[in-house]
Amino acid sequence: MSNYVISTCTSADLSKEKFAQRDIKYCCFHYEMDGVQYPDDIWETMSLDEFYGRISKGADVKTSQINVDEFCNYFEQFLKEGKDIIHLSLSSGISGVSNSSAVAANMMREKYPDRKIYAFDSLAASSGMGLLVDKLADLRDEGKSIEELADFVENHKKEVQHWFFCSDLTAFIKGGRVTKTAGFIGTVMNICPLLHVDYEGKLIPMEKVRTKKKCFKRVVEKMEQYCKDGLNYSDKVFISNSYCEDDAKEVARQIREKFPNVKDIEIHNIGSTIGCHTGIGTTAVFFWGSERNPSET
Repeated sequence: MSNYVISTCTSADLSKEKFAQRDIKYCCFHYEMDGVQYPDDIWETMSLDEFYGRISKGADVKTSQINVDEFCNYFEQFLKEGKDIIHLSLSSGISGVSNSSAVAANMMREKYPDRKIYAFDSLAASSGMGLLVDKLADLRDEGKSIEELADFVENHKKEVQHWFFCSDLTAFIKGGRVTKTAGFIGTVMNICPLLHVDYEGKLIPMEKVRTKKKCFKRVVEKMEQYCKDGLNYSDKVFISNSYCEDDAKEVARQIREKFPNVKDIEIHNIGSTIGCHTGIGTTAVFFWGSERNPSET
């Protein structure tokens, strides 16, 4: 049994069952809905149905990241048990939480000089970060050391490809990422933005695709373009969705049809941290592929 802990935060958008099954630890982001603070504790405090139901009715939401003190307390529970830690945080291109985890890790190294503490900026988001920590769990189960896992993260984290689209622009308009005029035109013309996470971990709009049906096909085409081994891809695919599971299932069906050797396709719910920003109707596909680079932006 390994003497280290694989850790991330709830914005990895995996279920409690998945975290437990893979023995991956997590800490919780926070969000505010209509002036009340809640933990992003994977639907314990507020159910998925209530959260997205209130989002659909126009609830005012915002998120807050895990602070340094919270990370110190979180890390220390494992350090006191004599465990080393490798922790992955939500992309610095999206949140400042990786800086908080790095500061806490430095503080804990001073307090526990005999322990190994790795705190990484994953440059990933949602179940893309989930796919990365899932791979670390595979490596741990193969008997790899924490140093080998750290090397893997450093050398391969940009190979997690993120491609997603949103069929409901309400949250994008509300958050200022789409103007009201563009949002109105996009809604009337049934335009779905296709986005990805670039080599710096930033959220980048790539295309405007007319109709959700065409988006299904387009994300599968993007997978064919960027995944390792092309149509012979044989690794895992994670798909996350914000209260649009049927869309996620249709994308999964098309991926299975196109990539017969795919190892497994897992569908996950977008949690409250990411869901506060996407709103309802986002479907995201994550897979192992070519390293993200500046030419893709």
